[in-house]
Amino acid sequence: MGASVTVYNIIPVGKSRMTRADKWKKRPEVMRYWAFCDHVRLLGVTIPESNSHITFIIPMPKSWSKKKRQQFDGKPHQSKPDFDNLVKALSDAIYEDDAHIWDARITKLWGEIGQIIIREIARCARSFSL
Repeated sequence: MGASVTVYNIIPVGKSRMTRADKWKKRPEVMRYWAFCDHVRLLGVTIPESNSHITFIIPMPKSWSKKKRQQFDGKPHQSKPDFDNLVKALSDAIYEDDAHIWDARITKLWGEIGQIIIREIARCARSFSL
């Protein structure tokens, strides 16, 4: 039996730094974050508490040439948003309290369209002791 893979067609957004003023200021990055949270909940995205691999596919800019797009498609995304902010935005959108999530692998890649791909990782038969 193969591991399950779920693909969500959504442009990943990092958690933005917010202040109390954002309740009325409506800054674009904050509005984008809240729209992302609403979309994640609408899609019914879930994250297993362990043994998952979350891949964030960041869409390439429309301004890039066809040659550059081919060169970067599927390659590591090594610029902002930071992967920890992507995970924080995703987990905060799904859970009020995400303390039960204790194990996940995170990857950021360039792609033609924005996606979040969540895969189960096979459990390893190791015991942990301190």
